[in-house]
Amino acid sequence: MRSILLVAPHNSYRIHAYIEAASHLNVELVVASQSEYSLVSAVADGIQIDFNNDATSLERILSANQTYHFKAIIASDDGSVRLAAKAAQMLGLSFNDPASVELTRRKDLARIRLKTLGVPTPDFRVVSLLKGIPAQLQNLQYPVVVKPLAMSGSRGVIRANNQQECLSALSRVEKIIAHLDDPDERQGVLIEAYLSGKEVAYEGLLHQGELKQLAVFDKPEPMEGPFFEESYYITPTRLKGNEQKAITVCVTQACEAYGLREGPVHAELRLDGDSAFLIEMASRTIGGDCSNMLKFGLNIGVEELVLLQALGQPVDIPELSNSAGVLMIPIPSQGILRRVEGIAQAKKIPHITDIGISVREGYELVPLPEGSSYLGFIFAKAATPLLVEEALRAAHACLKIVVLPAFKIKAQ
Repeated sequence: MRSILLVAPHNSYRIHAYIEAASHLNVELVVASQSEYSLVSAVADGIQIDFNNDATSLERILSANQTYHFKAIIASDDGSVRLAAKAAQMLGLSFNDPASVELTRRKDLARIRLKTLGVPTPDFRVVSLLKGIPAQLQNLQYPVVVKPLAMSGSRGVIRANNQQECLSALSRVEKIIAHLDDPDERQGVLIEAYLSGKEVAYEGLLHQGELKQLAVFDKPEPMEGPFFEESYYITPTRLKGNEQKAITVCVTQACEAYGLREGPVHAELRLDGDSAFLIEMASRTIGGDCSNMLKFGLNIGVEELVLLQALGQPVDIPELSNSAGVLMIPIPSQGILRRVEGIAQAKKIPHITDIGISVREGYELVPLPEGSSYLGFIFAKAATPLLVEEALRAAHACLKIVVLPAFKIKAQ
C-alpha cells in the first residue's frame, strides 16, 4: 500500500477529512503531529514532532521513512507547510520550495515579493513594536488594516480609520502575538492600505506550475471591518466574466511570484472594478470544515484530489454538479457556551445538508480579533447560488446561541 505523510497541527480541522480521503483511495496516511495524547488515533499513533524544532522533527520523519517509504508529503495548515516543504526536500519528493511556502505564511515577506515583481499590491509597511510607534505612522493614508505577520483566519486583523484607532489596534495586536516564538513575528506588525470592494475566495490546485481552478466563492456579507470574520462562502460565483478573469490572472501571477508549483492553493482577493488584488494566499486547502461542501464528479472531494495529485496522478477536474455554500457560524459574544438552540428546526430548512457545532457546551467562546476558531458550520446545496444563500440565512436565523458571562479570577 502506498504511504503519504500528512504534516498537521494536532487540532487541525482537516486531519479527519484527509484520513477519510486516504481510506477512499486505499492509501496509507501517516500523520506527523505534536500530540501523543490526542484522542485522534492517527495523531496519537503517528510521528511525534515538534513544530518549534525542525532538526528533531526532520530526523524523526527520516527515521519513519525507512518503515513507510513515503510516496508523497502534504501539509494541512499554514503552520505545517514550512516543515512539510523541508521534509519533502530532504526525501526528494515533489513539493514547493521551503522559501516559497514561507511566503504563504508570512504576510510581510509576501507583500515585498509581490511589489518587487510588479504584481499589484496595496501600499504597506512593517511597524516594529520595539521602536516609537507614532514616528512609524507618519504619512500613513487611512483607512488601513493592521495585521500580524503570520496568523490566519482573520485573527488579529483590524481596520483603523485614523491614527488613534491605529494605535489602539497595534496595542491590541501586540497582546495577541506576544506568545509567538519567532521574534520577528512577535515584534513586527503589518499595516496595509484598506481595499474597498467585493471580497472573494479562490480554491485551486497546482501541478508542475499549472494552476487549475476548483472554485471561486462569493462572500455576500460585506467585509468592511473593524474585524473581518468569515461567514458565507457560496459557489459558483455570480461575478461577471471579466471579474472572474481578473481573479484568475491575479492568483496565477501570485503563484508565479511566490514560486509555487505544486499542491492546493487558497487565496483571498478584493475586486476593484476590473482589477483584482490579492489579500493573502495559502498553500493549503480551504479552512475549517468548509471543504465538505465541494464534491466533484462521482463524489470526489478536495482532499482526494490533493492526495491523487501528490501521488503524481492528477485528474481532470469536473464542474460541481450543483451550487453549494457554507456559513461559518459567527461567535456572537465572549463567554461560556451554554447551548445552541434551534438546530433541529434549522436542519428542516430546504437545501440544508448539515449543521455542525464545533465548540462543546461549557467551553469559552472568544470572538475576533483575539479568537481563532469558529462556533460551527451550516452547509447547503441547491440548484442556484441564490437558493443556497437564502437557505443558509434562514437556517442561521433559527439558531439561538446561549452564552453565559465568563468571570476570570486573578490570583493574588
